[in-house]
Amino acid sequence: MQRKLDRSAFTLVEVLIVVVILGILAAIVIPQFSNASATARENTLRDEMRYLRTQIAVYRAQHNDYSPGYAPGSGSGVATEANFELQMTTYTDEQGNANPTGSAVFKYGPYLSRMPKNPLNTFSTFTIIADGAPMPAAPDGTTGYYYKPETQQIAPNVVGTDSSGAAYYSY
Repeated sequence: MQRKLDRSAFTLVEVLIVVVILGILAAIVIPQFSNASATARENTLRDEMRYLRTQIAVYRAQHNDYSPGYAPGSGSGVATEANFELQMTTYTDEQGNANPTGSAVFKYGPYLSRMPKNPLNTFSTFTIIADGAPMPAAPDGTTGYYYKPETQQIAPNVVGTDSSGAAYYSY
């Protein structure tokens, strides 16, 4: 009497072949996922820059052509990060005085719900460039953004280039 062998399990060689194939597929797919997340951060930074520029322009249009950052009622002098943040994230009057609640006098803004984080370096701080001083030639990465109230220029303070070779600083 001969018994028929019942083969219902995988051999070790078959299991190893499947594991090797899965490893090869993972090696191909994982870099594409990391590239996708880098591209998403780049696109988020572009959107943040566009939105910041728009909101600065709206503030300026509503406040007698004064840029945010200067002392209220002044279009020149020493601009500060504290003034910029207050004027962009709270309600303001025509002169740029900030108030946490809106009213008939404090009817403008807020232009931002919070200061945006730079998606590449995670800083939400701004380096304010003084009137008459040029924008830095290159970023140093110590803050989230550069902002020059005199000309309303704003640039990300990020060293490096994106996936297409463009400098982040040029966004």
